[in-house]
Amino acid sequence: MKLLSVAIPCYNSQDYMKHAIESLLPGGEKVEILVVDDGSKDDTAQIADAYERRYPGIVRALHQENGGHGDAVMTGLKNASGLYFKVVDSDDWVDEKAYPRVLDTLRRFIDQPLDLLISNFIYDKAGTQHKHVMSYRHALPADRVFGWEETHRFRKEQYMLMHSVIYRTQLLRDCGLSLPRHTFYVDELYVYVPLKNVERMYYLDVDFYHYFIGREDQSVQEDVMIRRIDQALRVNRMLVAAVDPYTVEPPCRRNYMINYLEIVTTVSSVLLTKSGTEENLRKKQELWDYIREENPGLYQDLRRRLLGRLVHLRGKAGRWVIVAGYRAARKIFGFN
Repeated sequence: MKLLSVAIPCYNSQDYMKHAIESLLPGGEKVEILVVDDGSKDDTAQIADAYERRYPGIVRALHQENGGHGDAVMTGLKNASGLYFKVVDSDDWVDEKAYPRVLDTLRRFIDQPLDLLISNFIYDKAGTQHKHVMSYRHALPADRVFGWEETHRFRKEQYMLMHSVIYRTQLLRDCGLSLPRHTFYVDELYVYVPLKNVERMYYLDVDFYHYFIGREDQSVQEDVMIRRIDQALRVNRMLVAAVDPYTVEPPCRRNYMINYLEIVTTVSSVLLTKSGTEENLRKKQELWDYIREENPGLYQDLRRRLLGRLVHLRGKAGRWVIVAGYRAARKIFGFN
């Protein structure tokens, strides 16, 4: 069995996928690199095959008809032979100094595996000198196994992304994870749904993952997100329906999951407000109506919170406050 399987979903990634693959090769024979060609039209498939020939037993090229990012992740998970599983997007990479420490930590937990290893990631935004690091200091105990009862309060910007997490492979298979085809932003489902099954966690305080932001067609670019807002709303609704946080214990896990839903719903609401169209303002109301119908307790909880109150401010002045707050957060934390 491999120690770690890493899936790299690739769609027309010929210009940057090599960097992602090369950053993972120092893991050697214990790491399985699954390059998933998602029906690419460029040389992605040929590059993946060339790496498989050059590194047999380490790199595997998987080819499929185009199904989108989530479908490529699920293909990687289906084919993974590693004890642990991670996703690295084809325009991102892992840090050469932190990588050995991550692997050494995973090796320590083979007989009694972790459910979740958490590490830091870097917003590697093109054209900026200061790269914001998302760490979990003060929220999680470092360098030891812990459970939910030992977690502390997360700041609003501190919620985990796909870049932060390495899950136990079998846990992902057992938790009922299913990512929709042809849909962006499914990484939120990937992180959120398995949390109900997570018990043994470990936080390694290293800056492991470089999250590149800067391509014009990137799904997290603000104008792209607004154009694809229906996909973000689909994922938002799926998150609400996937797990009722009020049914999970202990309370600190429940609180984290509610906070996660709060962040995602706030981002959806802000983008719909920022677009300024009557259609998108109607979609914002429909989203909140859906939450109220699906989970009335969650709706009341989210509406009472500060962010819930802010995104419901009315009129031009209210919209100005919403957009201004979003811009300030983007400037401080370096996302999008």
